[in-house]
Amino acid sequence: MADGGDTRLIHGFHAVTAKLRHAADDVREIYVAQGRQDARVRDLVKLAAAQGAKVLPLDNARLDALAGGQSHQGVVARIAAAQRHVTLDDVLDGLTEPALLLVLDGVTDPHNLGACLRVADGAGAHAVVAPKDHACGLNATAIKVASGAADTVPYIMVTNLARTLRELKEREVWVIGAAGEADKDIYAIDQKVATAWVLGAEGEGLRRLTRETCDDLAKIPMFGAVESLNVSVASGICLYEAKRQRRSAR
Repeated sequence: MADGGDTRLIHGFHAVTAKLRHAADDVREIYVAQGRQDARVRDLVKLAAAQGAKVLPLDNARLDALAGGQSHQGVVARIAAAQRHVTLDDVLDGLTEPALLLVLDGVTDPHNLGACLRVADGAGAHAVVAPKDHACGLNATAIKVASGAADTVPYIMVTNLARTLRELKEREVWVIGAAGEADKDIYAIDQKVATAWVLGAEGEGLRRLTRETCDDLAKIPMFGAVESLNVSVASGICLYEAKRQRRSAR
């Protein structure tokens, strides 16, 4: 039951359910904990049957092995290895409203990536962008933490982040870097226009070239003793401020 080159594994109810709802054709098999008959499993089995996906019972030891020791909640799915390829141009060309993008610079923890995808989905961001180097891929841990958002928010990895930011600027997307030393705060930035928020990893912040490529820098005001926030929390604050401004303008 080793994973093949043309498939990969995801685990957790949110991740598997989202895959069934948004890309059921990618699902090869679903494995559920043997003997488990609670409502959550019954709902999953019913959805899988409606989508034509095969469900197989497995004992917990084999589920643990498939999930690589990660918490799987009693469900693992084998899906197509190839992720649907979406470019940034595809995203921007299809929009009927000002773009709202989240760009991650140097975020290598899959838990942080998953949380950022979840926040981006909640805030209605159109894509999450990251460099191929100095970033983590969309692995099973990130997909599980994203709670379904990995199938609703495009995660676009680019070869050269600075070049991509310049291309966004050419397409009239205002590129804002989150930086604690910035002179202005996020509430002083007009985010009703097409906007890309660029955030670095907690502690390290933005890399020099990334920072220099941004149109503007802004900080999240801190009123307590801590000096910085987790990148997913900071992403949520920035993206939701953009949504607040746009709703107020309407």
